[in-house]
Amino acid sequence: MKVIAVEEAFSVPELIPWPGEARMPPGWGEEWGRRLADLTELRLADMDEHGVDMQVLSLTSPGVEAIKAPSEAVATARRVNDHLADVVAAHPTRFAGFATLPLQDPKAAVAELRRAVEQLGLKGVLHNDHVQGHYLDEPQFRPVWAELERLGVTLYLHPALFPADQWRVFQGHPVLSGPSWGWTAQVGAHALRLIYGGVFDEFPGASVTLGHMGELLPFQLARLDSRYHQADPKGRPRHLPSHYLRHNLYATTSGVFSHAALLGAVQAIGADRLLFAVDYPYESTAEAVEFLRTAPFSRADLTRIAHRNAARLLHL
Repeated sequence: MKVIAVEEAFSVPELIPWPGEARMPPGWGEEWGRRLADLTELRLADMDEHGVDMQVLSLTSPGVEAIKAPSEAVATARRVNDHLADVVAAHPTRFAGFATLPLQDPKAAVAELRRAVEQLGLKGVLHNDHVQGHYLDEPQFRPVWAELERLGVTLYLHPALFPADQWRVFQGHPVLSGPSWGWTAQVGAHALRLIYGGVFDEFPGASVTLGHMGELLPFQLARLDSRYHQADPKGRPRHLPSHYLRHNLYATTSGVFSHAALLGAVQAIGADRLLFAVDYPYESTAEAVEFLRTAPFSRADLTRIAHRNAARLLHL
């Protein structure tokens, strides 16, 4: 069974330094940093050992969104995308790529998106949550959504290493503020902002991909729909939230290697909206692939999740 993994990180240390051991057990940052910067030897060996045919590469967090100066963000995004395109061109059957965008300057981001897709051949965009505290439902980002819709490419909304603000509930328990819970809550809320902010009503052909089993939103559909009618009719979207989860959003398995969770997500939003991902190098490729191959699904549904949905969504 062909396997395409769609949330697989890389870094360009000379452009955006890896933050080292921050919030990590001793030694992990060094190993992750080594694997993030490697785009051939270690990575391809890991893929070959565990049966991953293709990785869709994306710049790890913190990425371009962490750069304050718009002009610097524009220049850095171009260099990262050029570097990624060169890697993909050298290994076209093993790698594809998501562009990074300088959303600090939305007009420049539209131009870079067009260049990345039409000239460099990248397959979409991965963005790490907020833009210096701004969220993508805000009016200044509408031209970016228009271009995403025109090009027919997805925006993968990914957690940011540094949150827009510090939640008091996490104080004294920093482990909760990262991938164990805080990132899911923050990115899931950002996705709901896109729904309630009217992004998909204005751009019905736009799509967003969420990692970590859809940042758990598929499991909240009934609750989200039950509250919809309590919202001000003037400020709510045209459809129930579940409509957008089933028509505009995709979910990936990255970092959630649970058959119970996968079954629930498929029942909630459908097998056609689930894509396989490892979250390399932060998660184990061996564990991810074993989880996929032993999932209690028909061969047809497994094939969709393993590669066909990715091939369709990303035009691979």
